Amino acid sequence: MLRVKICGITSLEDASLAVRLGVHALGFVLAPSPRQVSPEAVREIVRGIPPLVQTVGVFVNEAPSRVREIMGFCGLDLAQLHGDETPEDCEALSPRAIKALRLRDESSLAAAAAYRGKVRAVLLDSYVKGRRGGTGTTPDWNLAARGLELGIPVILAGGLNPGNVRRAVSVVRPFAIDVNSGVEERPGRKSPALMDRLMEVVQNLHGEQ
Repeated sequence: MLRVKICGITSLEDASLAVRLGVHALGFVLAPSPRQVSPEAVREIVRGIPPLVQTVGVFVNEAPSRVREIMGFCGLDLAQLHGDETPEDCEALSPRAIKALRLRDESSLAAAAAYRGKVRAVLLDSYVKGRRGGTGTTPDWNLAARGLELGIPVILAGGLNPGNVRRAVSVVRPFAIDVNSGVEERPGRKSPALMDRLMEVVQNLHGEQ
């Protein structure tokens, strides 16, 4: 069954709606970004949502010790690492790390192999020079599909929205999708209509399997 993570959550209102719609995981950006939220805000949101929904903190080049500290304070389940973190950095957070990799070419996938056994999953995103994520652009889905050869669960990200997610999933066959700007009214504010439409598409995909 395809899992869905909505990232860039900044309010309890958006988090609660996502949970009601059946989203499996919520992402909170704790690194500099238009969608950045403070650890204090994340903690309050996490306390306000029901159990059995995974919560994920997004970090960029933070020391593993600092990541663990923030995760403990906020009550986060997983760390999604979007910087230049090494396999050793990820292993220091095992078994709670997801490594985000920006797909530029085949060498990007070759580099991903070093993270096998160090992370719970790899998140494959689009490459945009100078940007760590949340760009709204799609990666090469055919290249992303080869990520399944890594033997690591693949989370597909990058420009996903209700209009293209069916095609993306049919090409890549990921374990999960990560959606951010594709269900927003503006950075940091989710669109109820777009989130509802996304989950409707996902539910239809489940019915076809």
